[in-house]
Amino acid sequence: MGNGPYRFVTEIPIGGQGGWDILTIDSGARRLYLSHASKVVVVDLVRNTVVGEIADTPSVHAFVAVPEVRRGFSSNGKESKSSVVDLTTLKTTSKIDTGPNPDAIVYEPRHGEVYVFNHTGNSVTVINAKAATVSATIPLGGNPEFAAVDENAGRVYCNIEDKSEVAVIDVDKHEVVAHWSLAPGEGPSGIALDATHHRLFSGCHNKIMVMLDTESGKVVGTVPIGAGVDGCVFDDATQLAFASCGDGTTVIAKEETPDKLTVLQTLNTERGARTMTLDPKTHRIYLPSAQFQAPSSPSPGMSPGRPGIVPNTLKLLVYGPAESAKH
Repeated sequence: MGNGPYRFVTEIPIGGQGGWDILTIDSGARRLYLSHASKVVVVDLVRNTVVGEIADTPSVHAFVAVPEVRRGFSSNGKESKSSVVDLTTLKTTSKIDTGPNPDAIVYEPRHGEVYVFNHTGNSVTVINAKAATVSATIPLGGNPEFAAVDENAGRVYCNIEDKSEVAVIDVDKHEVVAHWSLAPGEGPSGIALDATHHRLFSGCHNKIMVMLDTESGKVVGTVPIGAGVDGCVFDDATQLAFASCGDGTTVIAKEETPDKLTVLQTLNTERGARTMTLDPKTHRIYLPSAQFQAPSSPSPGMSPGRPGIVPNTLKLLVYGPAESAKH
């Protein structure tokens, strides 16, 4: 870890039982939201401590804060609903039906809409954040993973995992207007955007991160990454793209020019640290991780189960630029 721009800063204990998925940051409020089993954990980024939780979000995958309406929205995979949450009290005020197994969520500010991506529903449910009602349901033709909002272009880009492509959604029309191949990338998961230079980054399960031109829809670069990628973020200020992988590595690549992506560092994290988020204010990255116990021996003819998570070991690993890590 000593050979690159990022260093370990600290870890924040979360604890509790069960798994985790997507985490997001409300930078203005200095809050981080971590999906955790059937709740969302709220972390204060100034004090690096848990300050609350949002309950009754069965198999939650993601939560996004919309400060303009003082609400947040979750994706409750098990019940195919989105919880509408008061950001002040952290209480659920209503629930909205989505498609089957809602997963990633993004907020699109031009129309004040929340996009909830239904993984097995092969669709996106669009919610008016102010009215807390469904504006549209958009078919995607495949399993959506993470998405990125391009406010300038009036588009939302979504990785379609089983098609190895990006679906391009027009936010004015509420429809898919293009499908871009990610070849040689296969099985895309995390996605991030450099809106200024029209570049999209997709972390793919065949161990590469693809850089794509959002004006031409063509792949213009790739870099190698680890196994089991899930998260992908881009820091506009530093022009760094990150891909977090379940094998315990996070690759940090520099967009040297719009057509040249170069690996700067492979950060050793921890096994299972596959999702991540970036705080644009401090440039720190946050990755959930935990201790695992070996799965029980499978019955004859059955495939082995997943390793179990040791209770009360969930934590956030925090890494930052070398200068900030010293403070």
